[in-house]
Amino acid sequence: MKVFESNIFTSVLMAAIALVFFILINQLSSRFFGRWDLTEEKRYSINEATKKQLEALPDVVNIEVYLAGELPASFKRMQRSLIETLEEFAIYANGRLVYQVIDPNTAISEQSRAEFMQSMARLGLQPTDVFINEDGNRTQKRILTGVLVSYGSRNVGVQLFKGNKAASAEERINQSIEGMEYELINAIKQITRDRRPLIGLATGHSEMDSIDLVSFRRLLMLDYRIEPMRMAQLENRQPDVLMVIQPKEAYSPLDKYHLDQFIMNGGKSIFLVDKLAVNMDSAALGTYSFPYELNIDDMLFRYGVRVNNDLVQDFVSGAYPIIVGNSGDQPQIQLLQWPFFPVINEYSNHVIVRNLDAAKANFISSIDTVKAVGIKKTVLMSSSVYSRVSTAPVYVDINILQESLAPEKFDIQNVPLGVLLEGQFQSFFKNRFLPEGADEASFVDAGNETAMVVIADGDFVKNELDPRNSTPLPVGYDPYMGQEFANGDLVVNVIEYLLAEDGLINARAKEVIIRPLDRVKVDAQRKYYQVVNIGLPLVLLVLLGVVIAILRKRKYSQF
Repeated sequence: MKVFESNIFTSVLMAAIALVFFILINQLSSRFFGRWDLTEEKRYSINEATKKQLEALPDVVNIEVYLAGELPASFKRMQRSLIETLEEFAIYANGRLVYQVIDPNTAISEQSRAEFMQSMARLGLQPTDVFINEDGNRTQKRILTGVLVSYGSRNVGVQLFKGNKAASAEERINQSIEGMEYELINAIKQITRDRRPLIGLATGHSEMDSIDLVSFRRLLMLDYRIEPMRMAQLENRQPDVLMVIQPKEAYSPLDKYHLDQFIMNGGKSIFLVDKLAVNMDSAALGTYSFPYELNIDDMLFRYGVRVNNDLVQDFVSGAYPIIVGNSGDQPQIQLLQWPFFPVINEYSNHVIVRNLDAAKANFISSIDTVKAVGIKKTVLMSSSVYSRVSTAPVYVDINILQESLAPEKFDIQNVPLGVLLEGQFQSFFKNRFLPEGADEASFVDAGNETAMVVIADGDFVKNELDPRNSTPLPVGYDPYMGQEFANGDLVVNVIEYLLAEDGLINARAKEVIIRPLDRVKVDAQRKYYQVVNIGLPLVLLVLLGVVIAILRKRKYSQF
């Protein structure tokens, strides 16, 4: 009897100890937070800079997820990854991030659903058409592959289904998942910050006309302030990023000095420059292209890059309409391949261009990197493996479109077209006489740590005009091919990288490895895997019950 009472006391004591232990663990876990990501590529871990941004949120951010409802399996995977990412965000935001999932297809009527889709399109959320197989029937469905981020009275749409359109559907979904963290945290950063960075547009040297930059300015104005700037203004007003877009007149020695000193003082810059003067109007009759005299070539050379006096032609290119004949009184117009308009789909592994869709250039030149002490050079984009380079003066004649292009004539591979330079630049005016009007007292001969990007195409952010009504088309949109290229996305990524002192841009480096099943093996051994997945757990459960029964019998048989 005493033994029985002793066992009861011991059981009660052990239960009390276990209860106190779990209460203690619960209290500690509420004070100290930790998570372990056991995946090989750390797919469930978020960037340290992302955590800091979330922890510093000043107020509540609301996120509405529209990727919901009945979805194909690949988009289900994307939705699941999105929810998991937002759950991680909510944890680190300490209650200042709230999200909800909304299915737009539950609208009460077709009209209200259409109006909702239109309102989302105005915020940058374009619907995607997908096909769903159900009971042997294939139906088309329109879904929103993005979220709406709200902070106070501000709203911004974040399109999450991106990636390279040349990739397979599964790869593109994977690329979208890889870029999801950056797209979300970048939108949160943009909508919550009090000060918008200043983007300066260099003027005074016949730069690109404002009508050609309408769409690019619209693309930037939600997140940045934009201001035209002459070089002399850089002495007193420093933009966060200075853009030099297609100058056509030479820089004076003093303007060149102001630009050099802006860079020496840590200024970030983007150069979109044409080396040769040519346009499609003159190409219709045949013309020679000659170099611009911009008087900045030697300065860029000192910084570590040289834009060459040539034009790159690519077998992978855009198209241009020409008259190939007549049918009665009507001219017959046909889109033909135009190698002077390369389609760029060869990128480095840098975060600026990771998982980026194809871009398109117009009359672009090649770039060489040259020795510059202390400067790291990264080629961001190149031509395809079927390219060729024509040195100035280059004869450009649209009539060559009627000739068949042979791939074997394009025998040069991966010509550099855009380069990132990072480090401490040496002033072009070091050990030289300063130009008249320069302030010798403030001269800096060795710069602070900074970065610049050089792309050898001044038209890279130019918007074309709609042939029907002359309204500006989106950046990178080709009205003849009916395709929008990623020129705008690339330059925005460059700006974000140059501004990203907080390290958020590194979230673009996340990699999610696809581990597809062997479909042939699965089909051949379907029965085996079904038995293993369904029968084995039941067998293990029965065995566990038997073991527990035996142990209980042995334990209590002594009484």
